[in-house]
Amino acid sequence: MKTKITREFLEKIPKTDLHLHLDGSLRLNTLIELAKAAKVPLPSETESGLQELVFKEKYQDLPDYLRGFGLTCAVLQTPENLERVAYELAVDSMAENVRYIEVRYAPQLHIRPGFTVEEVIECVNRGLARAQQEHNASAAVKDGRDIPFHYGIITCAMRFFNRHMSAYYAQLFDVMPHTPAKEVMAIASLEMARAAANLAHTKGIPVVGFDLAGAEAGFPAIDHKEAYQYAHVHFLKKTVHAGEAYGPESIFQAITECHADRIGHGTFLFAADKIKDPAIKDPEYYVRCLVEHVASRRITLEVCPTSNLQTIPAITSVAEHPLRKMLEASLSVSICTDNRLVSRTSVTRELELVCSQLPVTPAQLRNIILAGFKGSFFPGPYSEKRALVRQVINRYEALEKQYLKA
Repeated sequence: MKTKITREFLEKIPKTDLHLHLDGSLRLNTLIELAKAAKVPLPSETESGLQELVFKEKYQDLPDYLRGFGLTCAVLQTPENLERVAYELAVDSMAENVRYIEVRYAPQLHIRPGFTVEEVIECVNRGLARAQQEHNASAAVKDGRDIPFHYGIITCAMRFFNRHMSAYYAQLFDVMPHTPAKEVMAIASLEMARAAANLAHTKGIPVVGFDLAGAEAGFPAIDHKEAYQYAHVHFLKKTVHAGEAYGPESIFQAITECHADRIGHGTFLFAADKIKDPAIKDPEYYVRCLVEHVASRRITLEVCPTSNLQTIPAITSVAEHPLRKMLEASLSVSICTDNRLVSRTSVTRELELVCSQLPVTPAQLRNIILAGFKGSFFPGPYSEKRALVRQVINRYEALEKQYLKA
């Protein structure tokens, strides 16, 4: 008899969110409040109006999906707002028993005169740390009935940007008017990697990873190889948005040229038909080898089902998502939200979609949950990470006995 995986069980189990964009995960009422205070014009000043016009159930394409980020980034230009949004994101995550998050964002989108990249990162860290302290000081955590909350910060470089996206980017183009745009973008990435490594080393801020986000097709990760090499030799973990809008070659490049420890999305990992390099004579063989490499190296895939459904027209349901093949190939897969606001989702909702639309066994679900903790860029010593994983296993198994019945 099949074991039913209920929403109640999914809500109560300890979870992670490894692919979580700060500027895509504001509370909607907070966005409205901050926009009014900052005099940022919104298409609507009601939650229902914004959900109808901007933050939709369905999007036409990726540009339509990205439209909301122009609004959220516009209100995240002060220390107070960044700290508040980070704090609320941690609180909202903890409310559904997410016990480890990695918050990623592009600090260079928030830099302005008198507000440095270091200060941007410190503001977000203050918000996350305050939420962590409140939770971990609770009696339930102290007596072992609950799991402590942990977090890491991932700084994002941008594959592509223009001068209108931030004052910092405008200044870069102004001081390098004769430098090709791609080189300017690569320089910005290297500077971001340097700042992240410096903060992690000198101030103990849990900057645990480096990421590359933005338009994938036409803007290969290898353009940012120097930034990734810097992150690599300074012991920052690496993840890359890859295989979301491009094929297997993008994933291979992220792993081999950028030292990726994890892959953001990886949706087109199995898409041999998307291989463009004429030197690859047997695309199907290439994909088989790449899948085996990802599996054997335990390179965790940060899979965001709802986000993929909203931005990739070819995938119309979770049942059609490559996640099925990923699980069949025994890949390390962690289910993530991507953007809690823009995709109108939560970790619990993502897991519920997966369990209801795919043949996910209790054993596979357990592997997915543990992959998030094991594949995390945990900011503390490895011994502490192992202790956290053991706590999660004990809690998970207790809840399994209580809620999972044939």
